[in-house]
Amino acid sequence: MNDTAFAYPHLFAPGQPAPAARFAGHPKFNFIGGHNDPTHIPSAELAAAADAVIRREGDKLAMYNLGLGPMGFPGLRSFVADKLTRHRGIKTTAEDVLITTGSGQGIDLISQVLLQPGDTVLLEEFCYAGAINRFRKLGATIVPVPLDDEGMKVDALAGILADLKAKGITPKFLYTIPTIQNPTGSILPLDRRLAILKLAKEFGFPIFEDECYADLLWQGGAPAAFYGLAPSQVIHIGSFSKSLAPALRVGYCVADWSVLSRIVACKTDGGTGALDQMVIAEYFARHFDEHISKLSKVLEDKLDTMFEAVEKSFGTSMQMTRPKGGIFLWMKLPDNVDVTTLIKPAAEAGLVFNPGPEWAVNGAAAKPFLRLCFALPSKETIQAGVAEFARVCHAVTGIPAQSGNVKLG
Repeated sequence: MNDTAFAYPHLFAPGQPAPAARFAGHPKFNFIGGHNDPTHIPSAELAAAADAVIRREGDKLAMYNLGLGPMGFPGLRSFVADKLTRHRGIKTTAEDVLITTGSGQGIDLISQVLLQPGDTVLLEEFCYAGAINRFRKLGATIVPVPLDDEGMKVDALAGILADLKAKGITPKFLYTIPTIQNPTGSILPLDRRLAILKLAKEFGFPIFEDECYADLLWQGGAPAAFYGLAPSQVIHIGSFSKSLAPALRVGYCVADWSVLSRIVACKTDGGTGALDQMVIAEYFARHFDEHISKLSKVLEDKLDTMFEAVEKSFGTSMQMTRPKGGIFLWMKLPDNVDVTTLIKPAAEAGLVFNPGPEWAVNGAAAKPFLRLCFALPSKETIQAGVAEFARVCHAVTGIPAQSGNVKLG
C-alpha cells in the first residue's frame, strides 16, 4: 500500500503556537525555568512514602479521583490546610482546599470562571510569564502596576484605579505574587497588603494571590498571606513544584466555597495525579519543616554563589536586588542593551536564560532585564556559566568592558 503523507496544515486551528522542536536535552548552562536542586530531592524518603501509602490505600487507585470526589486526596488537603495555618496566617480547613495539577491549572480554572474577552485585569509590571500569556490569550486587557524593591507601589495602584473608574472600568481582579514575587524576589510588606486590600474593597474587585514560592524564604519570614487577612475577597493558589519537585505536578487552590464550588465544577480532568498527591501527603506530613529548612539553606547558598559570580563578571554594569527567597535572580543591564539580542549567541555557547520582555506586561520597557534560575545548576556550573554569559554579552554589546578585573576585547 502506498501511504502518501496526509496534508494536515490546512486543518490546524488559527492562533496556534509555532511547531515545537524535538527535545534535544538541556544545555550545559541551564538558567531558565523553575527547576529545583537535583541533589536535594529526597528520593529514598519518597520511595518509602510511596510504599507505605500504596500498601495502605492503593485499592483507591482503581477509581477516578480515588473514588473521593474532585477536590483531591483528603490527606493532602488536610496537610495544605495545616501548612497554610502554621506558615501563612490562613485559618482554613481541608474543606476549602482544592488540589490542582500544578499552580498553572489553578490559574487556568480561575480564569475560566472569572474572565471574559475585554475584561481588565491588574498585574505587577514584571510578572509570571505564564499568567501574562494566559490572560492575554483569553482576551483580557492587562494593566501593569509599577513595582519597587518591596513590591507593588500602593500610590501607583490607587492612581490606576481612579483612572479606570473615571472610564467606567472595574478590574475583574488583581493578580499578584506578593511573597517572593516572580521574577523580582520581593516580599510585599504588611502595611502595603492592608492598603491594597482597602483599595480592593473600595473599588470592588477580588485579589487573585499566587504564592508558588512562599515556602522558600530566607531569614525573617513573610507577612500573612492576603487570604489570611481577607478570605472573603481573595483567591489563593500555591504549589509543591518549588518546595519538593516540579515533575510532581501538584498545586492547590483555596477560596470561599461560593467561588471554589464554581472552580471545582470546571475541573473535569478526571483528577490530578493521585499517586503524586498521596506520596506528597505521606512525606510532607512528617518531614515538611525539616525539608524546607534544608532546601532553603541550599538555595540561599547557591544564590550567594550566583550573586558573587555576577558581581565578579559584570561589575557595576549589572544591577541586582538580592531576593528574599525563591530560586531566581532578577537583574538589569544598561538601558541601551536589548537582552533579546543575546538569546541566540548564548544558546550557541550552551547557555539559556529568561529574557526580561517575557516577564513583563510591557515587554519593550523590559529589554535590559533578565532572570537567571540558580536552583538547578551546581555552584561550579553557576560560576562557569555566569562567566560565559559575560563573555557572550561583551561580544554582542561591549558590556561588560572587563570581567574579573580583566579587560575584555
